Amino acid sequence: MPPVEQRAHFSGSYRPEDVNILLKLIAMEPIGLAEKERLIQSGQRHYSEMLSPETLPSPRYMDIFHQAFAMNRRRMAQGLLDLAAIVAARRPNAITLISLARAGTPVGVVLKHVLADILDRPTAHYSLSIIRDRGIDQNALRFILNDEAKKAPGIVFVDGWTGKGVIAHTLAESVATFNQTHETRLDATLFALTDLAGVGIAPTDEDYLIPSSILNATMSGLISRSILNERIGPDDFHGCVFYREFAAGDLSRWFVDALLREIRALLEEGYAPCPTPVDPHRARERSRTWLAAIKERFGIADENLIKPGIGEATRVLLRRVPERLIVRDPTAPEARHLLQLAQEKKVHWEVDPASPYQAVSLIKGLSDA
Repeated sequence: MPPVEQRAHFSGSYRPEDVNILLKLIAMEPIGLAEKERLIQSGQRHYSEMLSPETLPSPRYMDIFHQAFAMNRRRMAQGLLDLAAIVAARRPNAITLISLARAGTPVGVVLKHVLADILDRPTAHYSLSIIRDRGIDQNALRFILNDEAKKAPGIVFVDGWTGKGVIAHTLAESVATFNQTHETRLDATLFALTDLAGVGIAPTDEDYLIPSSILNATMSGLISRSILNERIGPDDFHGCVFYREFAAGDLSRWFVDALLREIRALLEEGYAPCPTPVDPHRARERSRTWLAAIKERFGIADENLIKPGIGEATRVLLRRVPERLIVRDPTAPEARHLLQLAQEKKVHWEVDPASPYQAVSLIKGLSDA
């Protein structure tokens, strides 16, 4: 395998020892949400070629975030301990975490600390880009294999959650191609905190509120969603914008430190991490049945317009053009941030008490505009 050009270590706003983010820093002008949606759905541009404007959350939304964190930090801490135990049981030697930017990065940073500091397992952590329809950043993957002296058996792909399973399937296809091209045998299994689609390995398949899912750059090292456009050359990593101007509102390091305190408190109380993942079959069947029903109910042909689960529903409200928000229980504390976003963005919302997910967002199709 030919060497990949060495890049300077970039960790966003995280501590350098926490992660090596394999993204090329670029500058680009944002495009309005409505225009971006039109270009995506008309097929003129791929979503990865553009960025919509990103701003700091409103003070009201930040209040709700801190309430959500207080309410869910213990469950997320338990999930991270369980996920670390699952990973440690499957990787007997040194571990190389590869988190999928950007939602997977906060999870990967904390997971690295749990594995290295608490379980005493030598652990490296990289974050790279994977893009629906375009695959994983193969230059970044080659860099990791060269950097880690080809410790392929210790590689673990990490994300925060699965929605419909699209990224997990993209990962499997991309890594299969990479293995064939480079004569490697990387394991493409996706490890996550919760696996709503039944496509990976996770401690649970429940749709619970992972606090890091409801913020953007200020929870992910101040980086944008990854970019793959004409600014990215054949030998480059995929790109990102670094939002230095959001530094005053950055919670990336704070979140890691707060979760690690919660994790240590759990261990002191005697919490025993579970190394057994949830059986994925129930979630897989649930996802398949529900997706077919929601497509028929709303007459949706393009599954890309359907985003199940709190994490995915939130991201639609933050950076796409929603047609509607569906919540299972509008009085549930987990739904407060979604209803706040819907109010701020004037998005129609409705209740479906029979939904298997706490929230679902439907993206507005061109025919609905």
